[in-house]
Amino acid sequence: MTEDKTLSRRNFLSVATIGIGGLITALLGIPAVAYVVGPALKKQTEQDWIPVGRASKVEIGVPALFKVKIQRKAGWILNEQELSFYILTENGRDFIAMSNVCTHLGCRVRWVENDETFFCPCHNGVFAKDGKVVAGPPPKPLDQVQVKVEDDQLFILGG
Repeated sequence: MTEDKTLSRRNFLSVATIGIGGLITALLGIPAVAYVVGPALKKQTEQDWIPVGRASKVEIGVPALFKVKIQRKAGWILNEQELSFYILTENGRDFIAMSNVCTHLGCRVRWVENDETFFCPCHNGVFAKDGKVVAGPPPKPLDQVQVKVEDDQLFILGG
């Protein structure tokens, strides 16, 4: 008995259709998977220095509030966020940058000139000029970020 090894027209068209379908699937599927999975595979970039304002705006011994808008990218989503910092100098050369967010429940603190303290109105949290807790429920001092000055321009490390 001999088997016929020739490919019939029907079998040829079936194999060709499956082959072309597989090729199209691969050509469209590989870039689609790369597009969806790509952001998760990217390495974290190092933090950038963000310009916040002029150093000459900060009076010696009086914290000055600076606000800056930054854009953060999470995968394919781009969010704009406003950050606020109090910047303090005691000698005009060395600067401290503190978040204006209370470490208790995340309320915004404000500088009270008469008392020379930061006050959180939510639960009466009080912080010293350097951000340390003086009274109330906050569990830790105000968060600090690195700050540098170049040509009278203040920069904070963030991102």
